[in-house]
Amino acid sequence: MSETPPTGEPDDASTESESREHNLLDAESAFLEDRDPEAYPPVLRITSDSDERHRREALDRLERWESGESVPHVINFEKPSDLRSLLTDRRLDLLRSVMGDRPASIRRLAERVDRDVKSVHDDLQILAEYDIVHFEQDGRAKRPFVPYETIEVSLEISAASSADGAAPA
Repeated sequence: MSETPPTGEPDDASTESESREHNLLDAESAFLEDRDPEAYPPVLRITSDSDERHRREALDRLERWESGESVPHVINFEKPSDLRSLLTDRRLDLLRSVMGDRPASIRRLAERVDRDVKSVHDDLQILAEYDIVHFEQDGRAKRPFVPYETIEVSLEISAASSADGAAPA
């Protein structure tokens, strides 16, 4: 939250920055809404960064996108445990299988990965909630697919700097 200068007049730079940030968050949430999966960016990046860092990088991606550059779709988790909860070994296996050879149905995918249909369906639904997996209706079957060419997962771990005021453990 920005503070107003002592004169009582709003700080134009802070107000402009907050407005741009608010517009960015609106744009990010609507970025892939109603978008043809063929028009998705080629890269999905799943990160675990602080909210502050994620916002800075989102503003950078917005500027690059506005200048015509292709930028990745980014899903960020502030807590690494949330990222780990989403990307379990079984869900990663599903993603690899779907991306490697698009299955004809969820049932066929379950057979391919030697798992029961319900658990595969449930895992795909969770991945779909995060816009990672999509479905195409093919008669009575739902065909799962991933609209990205590449999924990058980034988890940075670094020592706290002395500027952070944190004492070493």
